[in-house]
Amino acid sequence: MRVGELDLEHLQQRLASTGLKVSMGPFTVSIRSTTLSGLIDPLRYLYHDYVICGESEISDYHVRVAPPSNIRRWIHPQVQFLMDGNSPFRPFPARLAFPLLEWGINWCIATRAHQFLLLHAAVVERRGRGIIFPAWPGHGKTTLCAALIHRGWRLFSDEFGLIRPRDGRLIPLPRLLPLKNESIAVIREFEPEAVIGPDFTKTRKGTVAHLRPPTGCIKRAGETTQAAVIVFPRWQSDVPTSLEPMPKSQAFLMAATNAFNYEMLGETAFRAITELVKTCSCYRLSYSNLDEAINVLEQVAIQGNE
Repeated sequence: MRVGELDLEHLQQRLASTGLKVSMGPFTVSIRSTTLSGLIDPLRYLYHDYVICGESEISDYHVRVAPPSNIRRWIHPQVQFLMDGNSPFRPFPARLAFPLLEWGINWCIATRAHQFLLLHAAVVERRGRGIIFPAWPGHGKTTLCAALIHRGWRLFSDEFGLIRPRDGRLIPLPRLLPLKNESIAVIREFEPEAVIGPDFTKTRKGTVAHLRPPTGCIKRAGETTQAAVIVFPRWQSDVPTSLEPMPKSQAFLMAATNAFNYEMLGETAFRAITELVKTCSCYRLSYSNLDEAINVLEQVAIQGNE
């Protein structure tokens, strides 16, 4: 069963009692919540295609979004995110319950999923080749990733490049894509059929709207692939599209810098990134036009299969 098959009453019952267990790539997340007006509707809409796991399924993360137990819940309504009963963040305004849930789940993965090497990167697959886009915030990786998956590329993740250290396989984690500020209008114009949730204004990152991955990406969340290309993207206003080869030594340093848990994994991370860079073609991409960037990246995918 998928989230979209639950009616509102049963969804609320699960959230309020044992939890809604949702499959997210290699993880099972149990979500609990009180009936929050800013959470239920976007969750039903944006989690529509995600699989609900059985009651016997072991959850990797137990999370809850609920009002704090103090007077502020009545004066200026707030919500807090809890994992295993503990709150790692300060409370958010109640209207931001859904983005708080999304940020909280990402925090759980970034701080707990150390069975994987975690790159701060978007990952897509095309023609059987995994392409990794490590990038710092503001470099346009989410916008580029959103455009690619609406032109036939398969989403692995927009936030986490999950690499299995023992064999270097890329693990899909097709979660929602948090579009920010100007990129919301860009993607709505680029792909009018994209499923995008409500705009949440005045967050800590400005205005945020979440994009639901195409259904096929979610259904194929169990299919791994091998990395073939690493592209370091950077969006810049009015620049011509340019894809240039990058020295592997520089690619190693930049990939390691973009890993959430490089220091924690130590030698395991060093060996994994060394092998990754050794077996991948490495490029630097500058772009301002999404269609041009996609055409250039399509050629990279074609060349690898010749």
